[in-house]
Amino acid sequence: MSRNLGATSLRRRARSGDPMRSYDALAPELRRWMAQAALPWSARSCARLWDRARRQGLGPNYALAALSRAERRQLERDRLSTVSWTEASGPEHHCPALSSPDGD
Repeated sequence: MSRNLGATSLRRRARSGDPMRSYDALAPELRRWMAQAALPWSARSCARLWDRARRQGLGPNYALAALSRAERRQLERDRLSTVSWTEASGPEHHCPALSSPDGD
């Protein structure tokens, strides 16, 4: 079976459970971020990073910026990636209100 992951040097991970049910349970902002992400993130991974940022008291836009930074780090690690950071989903693309003091 062909996979829609493209060429990557990053390790693939197996999923457990129903990925669509996990995706549907995510916050709408997070689902929008995932739809435009450069990498095929799992709902579980995104939810873990989102929840961590929100527990730290960050607003949704700052939580999305944290996800974008994590994605950038992954893209930098991937030696086979053809996506540059400017093409990838960056914080400025997903978080227009980053200059807002409360991040909401």
